[in-house]
Amino acid sequence: MVPDRHVRDGRELNRCRKRQLALRAKLQKKGTKSAKRVLKRQRRKEQRKATETNHIISKRIVTEAQRTGRGIGMEDLAGIRTRARLRKPQRVALHSWAFARLGQFVEYKARRAGVPVLFVDPAYTSRRCAECGHTDKLNRVSQGRFACRSCGFVEPVGLYLQAWPLEPGS
Repeated sequence: MVPDRHVRDGRELNRCRKRQLALRAKLQKKGTKSAKRVLKRQRRKEQRKATETNHIISKRIVTEAQRTGRGIGMEDLAGIRTRARLRKPQRVALHSWAFARLGQFVEYKARRAGVPVLFVDPAYTSRRCAECGHTDKLNRVSQGRFACRSCGFVEPVGLYLQAWPLEPGS
């Protein structure tokens, strides 16, 4: 199975969240009744934006999988918030990341479209070759480069979503 070479992310949503974080800090510091009202309104606005972005991303993923006749493999990130140890700026990004909601959207849209979805264990997915399935620590030459030691497949990391055969236990 050949991997899709598309970047699917919420870059626009992350920029919006960064602006909202600065505004939220300013309003919380102010502490007035009207500031609290604005905070509540901004929170709802940010939630709507996140939901909309997740719907758009999930629709694109499912449409592409349906068009190419492939299944969708997603990492099962349950418990990541308790397992991950991050610096403070990274914690904000992790805890505002609605990955479970995106997974739900992809799952229900894929079910409606008749596309199989498999949630895989995230362990070693960044070290596993999408071409031959070989897993090795040395496959990750650097943070931004992947080079398989077995088949020689080379690709910049982050250019594509890795697409592995959707077989249980793979």
